[in-house]
Amino acid sequence: MTLSQQRLWAWVYVSGWMTVIFIWSSIPDLRSGLLPLWDIILRKIAHLAEYAILGGLMFRAFEVSGLPRARAVVLAAVLSAGYAGIDEWHQTFVPGRHGAPVDAAIDLVGVLSGLAIRRRMTAPSSKL
Repeated sequence: MTLSQQRLWAWVYVSGWMTVIFIWSSIPDLRSGLLPLWDIILRKIAHLAEYAILGGLMFRAFEVSGLPRARAVVLAAVLSAGYAGIDEWHQTFVPGRHGAPVDAAIDLVGVLSGLAIRRRMTAPSSKL
């Protein structure tokens, strides 16, 4: 695969995952049918995971696009966190849903986790 194809596919994955998040946020009722406490825990873990994936995908896309690693991390963090805020705002228009600052904070933790994992996976090996 050529570099330009890698760049294209990296951004296709980012756009696709953002679309998945948007669709999930458009569903009026995402209750799992579990006990209320378990339902809340499950939904918060889902928030964390979906944004960890977005952060990792976005970091990869910026990195493949030729940005230095530090800049790729910062841009991925800022844009993913911004998308989390827009997602929470979007939920305020969906019947049965509401946007919550705590969810945006959980999303941010997810983004940072995804970036840390992705960066660790792609870090150059250090020789002791």
